[in-house]
Amino acid sequence: MERKYKKLFKCMVLDAIGMASAALPVIDVVWAPIAASISYRMFGEKRGKYTSVITFIEEILPVTDVIPSFTIFWFLFDFLGVGKDAKTANPPVDTDFVEIN
Repeated sequence: MERKYKKLFKCMVLDAIGMASAALPVIDVVWAPIAASISYRMFGEKRGKYTSVITFIEEILPVTDVIPSFTIFWFLFDFLGVGKDAKTANPPVDTDFVEIN
């Protein structure tokens, strides 16, 4: 299985834990900071600071536990590549090998 799909599986498991915490709202107080920390580490420093805040808010609010935030972030960042640097998305052409007639 590819690395990005292993990450998708982890995201789905974390979302399932978040949805299960909706049954007992007291668990949200403990799960929200844990989920935010995992989100920060999972999506890196640049995007992780935003995903962790969104994840924390989504997990701490009582009605929003059904939103699969980890899976949505995976879809945006790993599947679609939103927020990738232009340098890594389209590497520059080496001009030493280009012939000009």
